[in-house]
Amino acid sequence: MSMRKDPLRIAIRIAVYAVLYFAAAALVFGPVMLWVGGYLFGITAAGLLAALFTNWLSLRIYEDRHILDLGLRWNRSSGGNVALGVAGGILAACLVVAPPLVAGAAHLVPTPASHPSFSAIPYLACVLAIGASGEELLFRGYGFQLLIASIGEWTAVLPVAVVFGLAHGGNPNASWLGVANTVGFGVLFGYAYLRSRDLWLPIGLHFGWNLTLPLFGANVSGLRMNVTGHEIAWTAGKLWSGGDYGPEASVLTSGVLVLLILYVWKAPVRRQFSPLTDPPAENAVCEPSPSLPS
Repeated sequence: MSMRKDPLRIAIRIAVYAVLYFAAAALVFGPVMLWVGGYLFGITAAGLLAALFTNWLSLRIYEDRHILDLGLRWNRSSGGNVALGVAGGILAACLVVAPPLVAGAAHLVPTPASHPSFSAIPYLACVLAIGASGEELLFRGYGFQLLIASIGEWTAVLPVAVVFGLAHGGNPNASWLGVANTVGFGVLFGYAYLRSRDLWLPIGLHFGWNLTLPLFGANVSGLRMNVTGHEIAWTAGKLWSGGDYGPEASVLTSGVLVLLILYVWKAPVRRQFSPLTDPPAENAVCEPSPSLPS
């Protein structure tokens, strides 16, 4: 049996991957980055550093490969894929928030005791880019790609998406619909990896979505990030607004997720080579055919 088809070996590698991440985040990078950068920057930076360390070490132990082989190499295709991702994420977030604003089901209202802080937007963008990169490295990195190579594409995408959704269940004001939609995002990001075989497309989608919601004054996964001096107030019910969790717990997001998956399906994504998930080229040995009797 191939090493990559042995269920016990796969389970051990995934378990080691998870333990390495949580140990690195909780014991090393978490305390250091919280001390260096405060809560918001510290927690996102710690997640990225822990994901980088975990993927680097796993690749060195099991594959003897560079971390760039996860789909992080930068080239013209990478640039096109990340641009498609960011554009798709921004458009999707606008489709969730803008129509209710136009229809009067939601309004932008000044935030009490707060003033616009547009100079904070670059800082927020940096933090959200770090957060999106860290989550995609963790959930679509070595462990995910090992599962693709071992058990198949969609057999890997679906359970990892469920874990991705459940991991957000501890966020402030989380709800069952918010978790379900986050599972849907996990499917989307996993499918984006299958289409591109790089991490740039899912990172772009993740970042574009997360950046746009705070600009409308909406919460992101239960987290409030007030940078414009306004917040979105809904007259529609919680099913449409998502409540304090934000639009990610809304049925509007459920519908837009379907459109996003169609977008990734039809977008001119440039597929790249993945040394971890693409099958190696067959090196068939051609034997000379026996000579015919004269």
